[in-house]
Amino acid sequence: MYKCVKCKKIVPKLEEKIRCPYCGYRIFVKLRPEVVKRVQAR
Repeated sequence: MYKCVKCKKIVPKLEEKIRCPYCGYRIFVKLRPEVVKRVQAR
């Protein structure tokens, strides 16, 4: 899932053309899951 930087709408899947279907902008941010992974330090 990606989020458009300009219009802030979530795009579930990018097609062959990397463009926002709502505003036509071409810069996206990949959304990360909200679960924080914790690793024990050694």
